[in-house]
Amino acid sequence: MTVEVTVYSDYVCPYCLLAEGVIEKALAGKDVDVRWRPFELRPEPAATLRPEDDYLPRVWADSVYPMARRLGVSIVLPKVSPQPYTHTAFEGFLFADEQGRGREYNNRVFRAFFQDQQDIGRVDVLTAVAASIGLDADGFRAALTDRRHRQAHRLALRHAVDVVGVRVVPTIIVGEGRIEGVPDAGQLTAMVDRLLSDDRSHASPADAPAHR
Repeated sequence: MTVEVTVYSDYVCPYCLLAEGVIEKALAGKDVDVRWRPFELRPEPAATLRPEDDYLPRVWADSVYPMARRLGVSIVLPKVSPQPYTHTAFEGFLFADEQGRGREYNNRVFRAFFQDQQDIGRVDVLTAVAASIGLDADGFRAALTDRRHRQAHRLALRHAVDVVGVRVVPTIIVGEGRIEGVPDAGQLTAMVDRLLSDDRSHASPADAPAHR
């Protein structure tokens, strides 16, 4: 059995970038299917945060930067002000995911914002990201311009809130288990291993390898 691990994240959440590396290392070589799903912390028309205000610099100094140093992740508080809404970037994710490039796209969007300090709310910035991972730039730009994934994105957000009960990001779902925040690698590995072990223990004789 392949264990499904679902990660709810937002592109303007630094903890989601930090979690990405932990998840990859913790699950390397395991029979898992990691699925990234959208959750907007501040959807329109709510105001987004501004890096020149007191809140973001304080949180980054007290929490984000120390954690990034421990994990060995390069990250910077972007100067983009106000921070962009992320619905456009998530609609781009749906396009990329259809092409089997969703995880690559996620990785590059996180880095475009938290390392290159680019405005990931802009279609031209996101189109350059898409082109950098081999997606068709013209098709990607057209998909964002005509909002063809708008409804699918809205339904995904509704499912995250109403069905899964996501309130913070990252939120990681493994079977019946849930981790909120940057995961401890050992805890995440143990959750997955437990499900894999349970599946093996319940395998029928027909499922077991034959002994000759």
